[in-house]
Amino acid sequence: MGVILEPFLYIIGLLINIYVNIVIVEVVLHWLLHFGVFDMSNRLVRKTIEVLEALTHPVYQKISRYVPPLAGIDFSPFILLIALLFVGRLVFRLQHLFL
Repeated sequence: MGVILEPFLYIIGLLINIYVNIVIVEVVLHWLLHFGVFDMSNRLVRKTIEVLEALTHPVYQKISRYVPPLAGIDFSPFILLIALLFVGRLVFRLQHLFL
C-alpha cells in the first residue's frame, strides 16, 4: 500500500512547498512595493504581481471571511502559511510512515 501512496504524497508535499514559496514571494514583493523599492510602472513587476495575486487572493478571500483584517493588517497570508506548513509536515510524516 505504501508503494502506491508514496508518489502521491511526494507530489502533494512538493505542491505545498511550491505554494508556500509563492505566498512568501508575493508577501515580500508587496512589502517591497510598499517601501518603494519596486514601482508598479515596471511592466515585469506589474505582471508578476498580477500572476501571484491570481494564485493567492482566492485563498486569502476565503480566509478573510473568518479572520477580518486587524488594525489594517491582513493576516490571511500568515494564516495560510501556518496551515500549509502544518499540512506539509503532516504529508511528510505520512510519507515516512508508509516507507
